[in-house]
Amino acid sequence: MRVAIAGAGAVGRSIAAELLENGHQVLLIDVDPRAIKIDSVPRAEWLLADACEIASLDEAGLNNCHVVVASSGDDKVNLVVSLLAKTEYGVPRVVARINHPNNEWLFNESWGVDVAVSTPRLLSALVEEAVSVGDLVRLMTFRQGQANLVELTLADDAPVVGQRAGSVPWPVDSALVAILREGRVLVPTADDPLEAGDELLFVANQEVEQELAHLLSQH
Repeated sequence: MRVAIAGAGAVGRSIAAELLENGHQVLLIDVDPRAIKIDSVPRAEWLLADACEIASLDEAGLNNCHVVVASSGDDKVNLVVSLLAKTEYGVPRVVARINHPNNEWLFNESWGVDVAVSTPRLLSALVEEAVSVGDLVRLMTFRQGQANLVELTLADDAPVVGQRAGSVPWPVDSALVAILREGRVLVPTADDPLEAGDELLFVANQEVEQELAHLLSQH
């Protein structure tokens, strides 16, 4: 994939290094000359420019990008970059960083954001995920389509323990995508039994989260 990252700070550079390691082409864009640290990610392309300006994005060749990551430390910049990437260049996948939780409501499809990543929300979700049994925890929101990645660890007395995954009446607009069990990642099949202590990962519409939680934790 060709990926453009707007914001070449520590976050942007870390993302770039990871993507390059996985074989992707990466362009880092930043308006601040101090952020252009080519030696830190030498395999990336670099562009000193304002990612909020059409001329800069033309120069960056955004129309040839599969993904744009808006990773600056300024939420206003990330929203503008996301909107331009989606509406002006039709970038298939736009991922945006949320710096301030109060701005989270803005990061949706209206601003061209497919996936919004809020570090405070993610950290709190991971804390909840580590200590919660029997409670549904939202790990990530996919704004396009209003789908969420949610997790629940099955308690010993969960009603679905012992049932096969295919026999459970999962809510419409939800899908069991993985079972984490004893350090293993299992891709569930209809015949897989559910066991106490299993961490279940779902992609689910937010409107059915309560129904899903009730199904997995009712007594």
